[in-house]
Amino acid sequence: MSHSVQGKTVIVTGGSKGIGKGIARVFANHGANVAVVARNLSDANSCAAELNETGVGKVQAFQGDVTDRTSMQNVANEVSEHFGGIDVLCANAGIFPSASLEDMTNDDWDLVLNTNTKGTFHSVQACLPYLKNAEYGRIVITSSITGPVTGYPGWSHYAASKAAQLGFMRTAALELAGANITVNSVMPGNIITEGLEGMGENYLEEMAAKIPMKKLGTVEDIGFAALFLASKEAGFITGQSIIVDGGQILPEN
Repeated sequence: MSHSVQGKTVIVTGGSKGIGKGIARVFANHGANVAVVARNLSDANSCAAELNETGVGKVQAFQGDVTDRTSMQNVANEVSEHFGGIDVLCANAGIFPSASLEDMTNDDWDLVLNTNTKGTFHSVQACLPYLKNAEYGRIVITSSITGPVTGYPGWSHYAASKAAQLGFMRTAALELAGANITVNSVMPGNIITEGLEGMGENYLEEMAAKIPMKKLGTVEDIGFAALFLASKEAGFITGQSIIVDGGQILPEN
């Protein structure tokens, strides 16, 4: 599996931090050419510089905003020109601000849905011409257990966006199967990222205690799931989701 991504070109949206950076690191460590896409080019450049020091593949930063269709079309063009094509899209960019139903505004709702759901659509559509020209195309969407499986107070807009991604994924998988492109998703549970680390050790311990494996997942755990779905060996898997949560959703109470 690890050898089949060597030399492939992988776009990771929201790739400069958190889960996106973990995905980018896993692919780079397995010899892929990785395009780290972020709204903040400085953050993307810092991530690319760090990953180039340790990875086997080449990592390049690109500025792009998934809420802007033209921006993502430009990114796809630039990545293809730089690396000679696009083989894998990891549609990972997402936000998760909290707002109660009573206080949530239309702008709050639109911001999350435009980024998480419409951003996935923009990213996929922009990359399609290049994925169709690849030996085989792979699309891996970062969804969540929140929305498709569980709920969490303050995240009704986030939950709706993540459930919507899965509906999009299934129909996209049907439409693109004839072009030898698979479309799948990874659904993370509680994953330790830069933001969570700042919450303190007690908070992290409380979160980990609720997971049967008694630990939080790492960003690389999500990266390895994405790596599998992007591999040649996963070519007969499409329209499916992999939950990566240490058993978080299993207990009845």
